[in-house]
Amino acid sequence: MFEVAAIEVGAIKVGAIEVGALAVVLTMGLVLIRGILGPTIYDRILAVNTFGTKTVLLLGLWGYMTGRPEFLDIALVYALINFIGTVAVLKFFEHGDLGDRDQGVPRR
Repeated sequence: MFEVAAIEVGAIKVGAIEVGALAVVLTMGLVLIRGILGPTIYDRILAVNTFGTKTVLLLGLWGYMTGRPEFLDIALVYALINFIGTVAVLKFFEHGDLGDRDQGVPRR
């Protein structure tokens, strides 16, 4: 496997992966603040999408730290759901609905 660089912080040895996971969690907190304070709905949607992306990164890091590659499959599925959900919400706010209301209904 790969050798991960370690940083000595006092008497505690902290790996680079753990530092990366901490950085991702901190950015998730900042994104939550942005989502709450966002002046427009599009800022809030972008914050939710970014939070989902950071969740995918955190799942990947957690899978690497615990030695369980199954978390990468879960992260990929979550990324797809996050993308489709974001596109659906943006379409809803742009057009007012998610589909064509007249689809399948014959015109007179």
